[in-house]
Amino acid sequence: MTFYGTELSSRLMLGTAQYPSPDILAGAVRAAQAGVVTVSLRRESAGERAGQAFWSLISDLGVPVLPNTAGCHTPREAVTTAQMAREVFNTDWIKLEVIGEQDTLQPDVFGLVEAARILTEDGFKVFPYTTEDLVVAERLLRAGCEVLMPWGAPIGSGKGLNNVFGLRAMRAHFPDVPLVVDAGIGRPSHATQAMELGYDAVLINTAVAQAGDPVGMARAFRLAVESGLAAREADPMDERDMAAPSTPVLGLARFA
Repeated sequence: MTFYGTELSSRLMLGTAQYPSPDILAGAVRAAQAGVVTVSLRRESAGERAGQAFWSLISDLGVPVLPNTAGCHTPREAVTTAQMAREVFNTDWIKLEVIGEQDTLQPDVFGLVEAARILTEDGFKVFPYTTEDLVVAERLLRAGCEVLMPWGAPIGSGKGLNNVFGLRAMRAHFPDVPLVVDAGIGRPSHATQAMELGYDAVLINTAVAQAGDPVGMARAFRLAVESGLAAREADPMDERDMAAPSTPVLGLARFA
């Protein structure tokens, strides 16, 4: 899996928020064998350098970091946060979030495209959190994005893939663009489904962090992603509307 010319060790991307403890977070990242971890600038508190312990923990894991603009509601706020994140985390990668609706945390796709254009012109490698809308996807690609991250369902909902038709259409419409299902995945089976649809990676946070056993759940998601990828590469059978016997009828004994 390659994003912006960087090869990753895994197709599972893991968020770092809401874990019961730093030790459990570290254990989950290792169990997932995550290819990328996402981090929010808001964890780097300015007061008494309170975020330094967290940043030290993430650095020690040796996993590529994808900062995000979580909680931003305007292009200006997202751009400013991204610029600060580049200085703090020393990377030009940014997961771009511009939230437009508070209850569903649905992206503001108009602000998202505007912010993506500004950031790519500023040298950022943008990973936009978006919907499965094909027109919005086209606009983001024109703005300079080389990766798209459509949601499966609202953030933290655990509902899985709400619009399989839309996600399948996006994969078919952009066969050469790296696509990541981001948000809404609640179970390993959801991750497997996303990989079977042809998606290149999945990003998980809440489903692992809030599990009864985050480390065990991280391991389960790793296996689910591997299973979905293996199934896709093995070329699954097509669905049928009618039954088809698995045992050939020709050659069977007939009794009068």
